Amino acid sequence: MNASSSARVIPFDEPSGFPRAPRTLEETGLPLLFLVELAAKLLFVRGQLRLTELSQQLRLPANVLESLLAFMRAERICEVMRRGETDGDILYELTDAGRARAAEFLGRCKYAGAAPVGLAAYVAQVERQSVTKMCVTREGVNEAFRGLIIKPEVCDQLGAAMGSGRALFLYGPAGAGKTYLAERLALLLDGDVAVPHAILVDGEIIQVFDPLIHAPVEDDHRPAVLDNLLRPDLRWVRCRRPVAITGGELTLRMLDLDYDAGTGFYQAPPHVKANGGLFVVDDLGRQLVTPEQLMNRWIVPMDRRHDYLALHSGTKFTLPFDVVLVFSTNLMPSDVADPAFLRRLGYKIHIGPMDEDEYRNIFTCVCEESGVPFDDAVFQTLLNDYHAVHGQPLLACFPRDIVNQIADLARYLGEPAQLTPDALHWAWHNYFATR
Repeated sequence: MNASSSARVIPFDEPSGFPRAPRTLEETGLPLLFLVELAAKLLFVRGQLRLTELSQQLRLPANVLESLLAFMRAERICEVMRRGETDGDILYELTDAGRARAAEFLGRCKYAGAAPVGLAAYVAQVERQSVTKMCVTREGVNEAFRGLIIKPEVCDQLGAAMGSGRALFLYGPAGAGKTYLAERLALLLDGDVAVPHAILVDGEIIQVFDPLIHAPVEDDHRPAVLDNLLRPDLRWVRCRRPVAITGGELTLRMLDLDYDAGTGFYQAPPHVKANGGLFVVDDLGRQLVTPEQLMNRWIVPMDRRHDYLALHSGTKFTLPFDVVLVFSTNLMPSDVADPAFLRRLGYKIHIGPMDEDEYRNIFTCVCEESGVPFDDAVFQTLLNDYHAVHGQPLLACFPRDIVNQIADLARYLGEPAQLTPDALHWAWHNYFATR
């Protein structure tokens, strides 16, 4: 039995959008001998386990494991130590021969957790819940960005881009709010997705679920426990659409499978973990690799919506590239990529300085949040005697940074924070390193 062929029989629950639990060993989409190895490793690591405990650890139904354990008993890999009042209370333990074989299995791969899903099943599920199937409307964007000071035309650009599922390129001066807006795009992600604990490719385990990226949600669609035909497949975790953010630490190697020779299994790259959601590359141009190298790495995935990965054995395979890819940079688009790549960037959105009314609105909000009473006369001084004189544009980051310095000084002096000319002068020259 191989993963790609058997995955076709894995059931799917159409109303909930979530895979149904397998009812037979064949429906797991996994080779029998692989499941034997996984169960043996778990028994070796944990010692004696009840059937219910094995089910919880492997995320497979007890009736499926009964067939597996019957095979393992016939092969003298494990044995029944004690029978309880129910089948779920039966206590299993490895035989001496089983412990020897489990030690060999662990020497090759130390993974002993939730059973993975097959590659074909993963690809099919990603396609079902594709980020391109989201419905993003102007009303939804206005609700998500409520309270933000943002130009209406930029809101429309961001909303249309998110609805298309195509890549975004946010560019403009440092401090204009590009990173903040990129992170807020997560609010436009609609619906939940099923994320597997791991997938199995050519006998190798690739861990996908990552608690730093995936946020599990309560499964309201989960049927009653007694409804055996509609139980969800617990090898998958219902999560909010994921958001992965990388910055200057991003390297080309991070975009490939990460194999740990010590454990014998892989970690999926961040853009695979972000499938069905948002992948933000912040501060493009600050990475150790050049922007051109990063762009060339993604030119095929962006065009064809799948990525090519390789195992350390040399086996190559494809996975969906189902993310809204967001680049945030201080560079101009023409300085980052050639025309061929720029054509594949669906939306190039400039985030620039604000006008005086927008800047005032942000400054007023920041003062209110920080407990610093707003003073219009001092604000006009800020515009006329500082921004205008020093040629500093009205960027979204400045109000918070300046007001925070004023609040810091007041806290240090043990005085109420006040927006005064002296405090403004102190904060400005600290912040911009001027005299």
